[in-house]
Amino acid sequence: MKRKLSTEATAAWIRLMRVQSRVLDAVEQDLKKAGFPPLAWYDALLELSRAPSGEMRPVELEKQMLIPQYSTSRLIDRLVDEGLAVRRECKMDKRGQFVEITEAGRELQKKMWGAYSAAIEKHVGSKLSDADALKLCGLLDRLGCSCGDVKAASAAREGAPSR
Repeated sequence: MKRKLSTEATAAWIRLMRVQSRVLDAVEQDLKKAGFPPLAWYDALLELSRAPSGEMRPVELEKQMLIPQYSTSRLIDRLVDEGLAVRRECKMDKRGQFVEITEAGRELQKKMWGAYSAAIEKHVGSKLSDADALKLCGLLDRLGCSCGDVKAASAAREGAPSR
């Protein structure tokens, strides 16, 4: 039997969408004030740095970042233009490509983490106790948002978070 949408569930949805938008906007502004490129650059560089050999197919990067293909293509173009990544032809499939992070890309991702981690603390960490943060993770996991466990959280503290 299907449950009818409750006003409480609707209110939770609205709050979730609003807080996501506001926090992301605030983090983007903090990165901009610190002189860094948009958060999507950090996320792409992070995913590339985590990949075996520092490379991924564009479609893999797209799936990891959860942004539309056209946005991924433009983002990759910008990263390549800035020397933060390079495109390589796939040796086994001449039609395929890989995107590989460069040393400059690794350096920028690490530098950005300082401002990004400060923004996370400012806009999230300072407003939640560790217990509250764990409760929130549990609730979001129930919605299908599980992105890892406590080990992932500790990796995030070392400069490896993703949105």
